[in-house]
Amino acid sequence: MSDLSPLPELEVTLARHAALLDARLEDADPLAIIAAAQDAFPGRVANVSSFGAESVVLLHMVAQVDRTMPVLFLNTGHLFPETLAYRDQLIDRLGLTQVLTSHPDEAARTARDGDNDLWTSDTDACCALRKVEPLERALAPFDAWLNGRKRYQATTRLRIPVVEADGHRIKFNPLAALGPAEIAGWIHAHGLPEHPLKKFGFASVGCMPCTSRVAPGEDARAGRWRGAAKTECGIHLKRTA
Repeated sequence: MSDLSPLPELEVTLARHAALLDARLEDADPLAIIAAAQDAFPGRVANVSSFGAESVVLLHMVAQVDRTMPVLFLNTGHLFPETLAYRDQLIDRLGLTQVLTSHPDEAARTARDGDNDLWTSDTDACCALRKVEPLERALAPFDAWLNGRKRYQATTRLRIPVVEADGHRIKFNPLAALGPAEIAGWIHAHGLPEHPLKKFGFASVGCMPCTSRVAPGEDARAGRWRGAAKTECGIHLKRTA
């Protein structure tokens, strides 16, 4: 009957598709992974970018493959002014033609965070309102997406595959295998501008209230939600179809 959802079958099919792509691309270079994503999902893949501390690398690679690929950016309302300025700088520098900015739903924000201080009492709820829900809306037209996660960034990211199933979409992690030296080397080799907060010790840059400097020897993401058990905003938590 029409009201019986075939989601379990869809989930298995997506998982198999992701596993096949991952096996084929496991040792591929990032540019080849980006191109393969476009080939597999022509016109239906987007790059999700925070325009954060290391975002310029994937953005530069995407621009080399196809600068018209949609780039989805979440303006949470709590970002550093430096991040917004950096976004504009990179759009101009890289010639990105489709940077699509999403915001929290205003009615939901008014109802759930009217004083803009939800982050002080419930960071998970704040991230859901300002990141997870806007991203899900932004991804609605797409069947696949790219992101810039890397295994070295945190112990919780050590097992990131190159390709994975995520809800009813395929997610590509083109930079998963790159280390900090390779990231820095790419930026230097191509003369790319760094996020202005990196020189002040911000190895990972998210929302202003929940981001702090990182000390030598700490994980790159140690400054996110410092002092809390939280390690991810939620957009990369596994979803089911």
